[in-house]
Amino acid sequence: MTKKAWALFAAMSVVWGMSYLFIKIAVEEVSAPVVVVTRTAIAAAVLVPLALHRRAFGTLRGRVRIVFLLALTHVAGPFLLITYGEVHISSSLTALLIAAQPIMIAIIALKADASERVTGLRAVGLAVGLGGVGTLVGFDLTGDRLGLLGAGMVLLATLGYAGATLIVKRHLSDVPPVALAASTMSITTIVLMPLAVATAPASLPSAEVAGSLAALGLICTALAFLAFYALIAEAGAGRAALITYLNPVVAVLLGVLILDEKLSASIAGGTALILAGSWLATRPRKAVRVDVLLPSDPGPGSIPAAEQVDSRRPLATSGTSGTSGTSGA
Repeated sequence: MTKKAWALFAAMSVVWGMSYLFIKIAVEEVSAPVVVVTRTAIAAAVLVPLALHRRAFGTLRGRVRIVFLLALTHVAGPFLLITYGEVHISSSLTALLIAAQPIMIAIIALKADASERVTGLRAVGLAVGLGGVGTLVGFDLTGDRLGLLGAGMVLLATLGYAGATLIVKRHLSDVPPVALAASTMSITTIVLMPLAVATAPASLPSAEVAGSLAALGLICTALAFLAFYALIAEAGAGRAALITYLNPVVAVLLGVLILDEKLSASIAGGTALILAGSWLATRPRKAVRVDVLLPSDPGPGSIPAAEQVDSRRPLATSGTSGTSGTSGA
């Protein structure tokens, strides 16, 4: 890769890994709806003008319902679930559970995509990845009801991301990614605004929380989206996809170093199993075009191998199961 590609790769790995840290800091003082709406409003303020400048919204004509559904399954629902989840579990555990997203996509694709058949190493990957989830939840949250609730919310968010992947693949594959990101961020802001107003704090948050909210919206969402597609254009989708495997590691390190979160043997083991399982479960059978979707963040937006894509071009599609990213949280 070029020096520019390496710089973008390093920046994206850190930025998407940081999103879980910022969410954890923010929920100490403000409600989950306030966190999500602040984040998406800031992102929309950056992305909508860009989409208008590129005249990217034209491809959305006649697709209001499906874009609204995408906003609910890919942004509003997952962002809210992940943020609520982090009220009860650590940022490290949240990032690791989100890393199981490719596993969920592969499972849903079994029923929803006739072209998908999980056999051989991909079947092994599913089993290994699910074993990793079980290790994290079973050993790290034993006897913690609120912790189990938080973990369940985060895993439910991964199902939303998985469903969104199939929605884009089937109905919106010709839409420029910036149009999808700008529209879904805007819709989420509007839909959740009443809930955010109803749960708004009585006083202004601290400087630390305000800074975390600003960083979530501007850096971890809006600028991350633009940098991600710049990386794809510079290095190709296959190399960009490797960010998926670094985000959780960055999130765990930040959680341990900054928030004093515990690094247990179950977290280390679960991490290895989930990342290995995700890689095996989503590796393509042969070199084909793949889905390139807008980043999910809060965290990782992940895509499988292997096509070079320009951020101004429509999404590419194929018969393989894509992963949506970043995902992020």
